[in-house]
Amino acid sequence: MATTPEFVEYVLDQAEGPWLLRSKKMFGEYMVYVNDKPILLVCDNQVFVKILPELDEAMKGRETGFPYEGAKEHYVLDMDDTEHVREVIGILEPITALPKPRKRKGAAKSEM
Repeated sequence: MATTPEFVEYVLDQAEGPWLLRSKKMFGEYMVYVNDKPILLVCDNQVFVKILPELDEAMKGRETGFPYEGAKEHYVLDMDDTEHVREVIGILEPITALPKPRKRKGAAKSEM
């Protein structure tokens, strides 16, 4: 079951805070970017975040799962708990790197 656009809108509403949010459709699922950093993975109408030591306390005792076949285990974020969602984003945003720029296809190669 793929994620519905309505659920992604719900995620964006719940995650609203002092940051810029946007979503991008990827392979039928979505990535939510916070200040252009990939933070929330939305698959099958569930929201996942990476298991990182910085989240040990905030996510203690929370559900985990696999967003897609072959993925590493992630925490499942309860989007109904707005305060917790914003806490987790607040932890992840400063420690998540901006994605590296992609090289454009067909870019001229430098001559030697």
